[in-house]
Amino acid sequence: MTKELKERIIVAMSGGVDSSVAALLLHEAGYDVIGVTMRLWKSTQKTNKFSKQCCSVDDIEDARMVCDSIGIPHYVFNFENEFQQHVVNYFLREYDRGRTPHPCLACNDRLKFDFLLKKAIMLDAKYVATGHYARILKSGREFQLLKAIDHKKDQSYVLFNLGQKELSKLMFPVGQYNKAQIREFAEQFDLEVATKPDSQEICFIPDGDYKKFIADRNKPSPGLLKSVNGETLGTHPGIQFFTIGQRRGIGLKGGTGSPMHVISIDSESNEVVIGPEEFLYKDKLFASNINLVSGNSSLENGTEVEVKIRYNSQPQAATISLLEGNYAEINFLKPQRAITPGQAVVFYQDEILIGGGFIELSYDYKSEGSLPVRPEPRVNQIIG
Repeated sequence: MTKELKERIIVAMSGGVDSSVAALLLHEAGYDVIGVTMRLWKSTQKTNKFSKQCCSVDDIEDARMVCDSIGIPHYVFNFENEFQQHVVNYFLREYDRGRTPHPCLACNDRLKFDFLLKKAIMLDAKYVATGHYARILKSGREFQLLKAIDHKKDQSYVLFNLGQKELSKLMFPVGQYNKAQIREFAEQFDLEVATKPDSQEICFIPDGDYKKFIADRNKPSPGLLKSVNGETLGTHPGIQFFTIGQRRGIGLKGGTGSPMHVISIDSESNEVVIGPEEFLYKDKLFASNINLVSGNSSLENGTEVEVKIRYNSQPQAATISLLEGNYAEINFLKPQRAITPGQAVVFYQDEILIGGGFIELSYDYKSEGSLPVRPEPRVNQIIG
């Protein structure tokens, strides 16, 4: 007796074990599953099944083999132009501004949850699913975004830009399981990718040398290395090669008496300020382009939340107050190390992701239009 097929669903398949098992679980649940792989970047580097790169030609072939094994169709969509415009160019532009970008956020926001949702409509699919470790819970008429069951693998941080209409069209099947269970499912069904390593490198910089990648595309301008007291300590090859908290590769020849770290980066003066670690600690930040997952902007000022300022950091107790211009002020109970402009700041209450934004060290909402990621809602305009 054949299963009665449920709604059609597109699964974004990277060729890794998580998205492969997401497709498997939905297929086993009776959904009409279509596997889709986005071709994002042409790489001349050779990879193999033990590579920790994603989005390569080999990954596309892995996704195709998994779809054949499961018994579902597989399509490849060419998003190279969109990826260059919305991810790579954003990456380069942020470093030019002395900021530290998070390209996975741009990829999720512009490609997986914008262009791919549009493709889903074209294929008469009701949902899009990915292999992200996160959960969606419908509470009354509201969709909530929750941390994954496996907190060590939780990826909700990179999903803070989602809103109600996106969440109503998305599924995250692997978020209900831990990583060991996902690999067990893959082995149980003899999926080729069962033992494939998780991707770790930036997909368009597989060798990890982001400095070379930037230098090959943008011409850096040398500038001055300054102390926190304004003293000139030397020169640097370009602000693009530095990030807040950095200790190695600063370019000093010693004689500072104590380890020195990058404290701040000024794109206007082209100066990099360095100093002792104690100067890295701050108890306040501002955030721009605030997105509240519920869509409710009536969050009370002084609301207590737990905040993450980078993907792998532990949530820290803080209060949040919304400001004019889609900004927020976040005050931590304890000073935080190396708060980095350009990175995401995401706030939670227990398991629920309330919202997030992009780290700024000053409140200047007039510059909001220059921010590269999600300056205005897009998906919400095309999903009915």
